[in-house]
Parts: sequence; structure tokens; C-alpha cells
Amino acid sequence: MGELEDAVMTRVWKWNRPVTVREVLEDLQQERSIAYTTVMTVLDNLHQKGWVRREAEGRAYRYEAVSTRAAYAAALMNDAWSQSDNPAAALIAFFGMMSEEQRQALRDAIRIVQGPDTPPDTPAPNPGSVPDPGER
Repeated sequence: MGELEDAVMTRVWKWNRPVTVREVLEDLQQERSIAYTTVMTVLDNLHQKGWVRREAEGRAYRYEAVSTRAAYAAALMNDAWSQSDNPAAALIAFFGMMSEEQRQALRDAIRIVQGPDTPPDTPAPNPGSVPDPGER
């Protein structure tokens, strides 16, 4: 996702409701000069890529995120990790870059995925079967 696409998606995710091009435009204009048609094109591109769905409202559309920002971040991490020729080394290097807060969030996430009664050496379940804690 490009920088402008990310700026648009950030708003769609933050607002967590269907949005119009005009709403996104007005918010983006607080930090940069941008044209209505540019925002419209970006939202159309995001629709074509499957990041947003849209519904007609008069002569315009309302756009809504298809998935969460957490799911997007997870897909990015998975893509980067899957390209490594040594996944264990990549994880070790990644963990080394993490702050203590991030490592604690990782420990918390592992506990959520494994469940409270799971012994520490038990493999985690398929991520697709685990609810996103942020969506409860």
C-alpha cells in the first residue's frame, strides 16, 4: 500500500464506518493540499485491490474497510516472514528490534492464542480460528 493509500485507509479504519470521498478529502486537507479527484481515485484503487467495499449513495459512493488495520499489519508481517530463507533467524532479529512494550504485547497475544489452560509447549491453533482481540 502506498503512502497516500495508507493515509486514506488510516481514516477509514479510524472512523470504522462507511465514509464518503468528501469526508476523507476534508480530513486530508488539514495536513496537505489534495484534490477531490485524487481521493476519489485512491478510494477506487483501494476498492479494486479489495481493501474497501463501496455502496452507491446517490451519485457518489460510501466506502467501508473490508478488514481491520491489525489484519493488514499481520498480512505484511506474514509476507515479509515468508520471504525469509531462515524464518527462525528472521524472528529472532525481529524480536531484537522490539521494545519491551512490544515484547509484552507479543507475550499477551501468545497467551490469548494458546488459551489459559494450554501448556507452554503446545502449538498455537490456526490463526484463522482465533478472534481478533481488538474486535470484541
